[in-house]
Amino acid sequence: MREKIIEQKLVRAIKRAGGLAVKFTSPGFVGMPDRLVILPNGYVAFVEVKAPGLKPRPLQVKRHEMLRRLGCKVFVLDDEGQI
Repeated sequence: MREKIIEQKLVRAIKRAGGLAVKFTSPGFVGMPDRLVILPNGYVAFVEVKAPGLKPRPLQVKRHEMLRRLGCKVFVLDDEGQI
């Protein structure tokens, strides 16, 4: 399954749950996760979507660690079952 398909399924699942899965772009600050997920009751998280079996690049791992140190939730999905 391609990354794009997993990402589309994530967006639909979040929408069904009453939330938003906004495409997150950060010009000039590469390596940030693909999606900013906002769910009811103030739950917010970042999601990096990968094709099955692929892992985040080293810079992405660094950005994920930075966000986690700031208290953010960061998830990496490479399978639709993880949604």
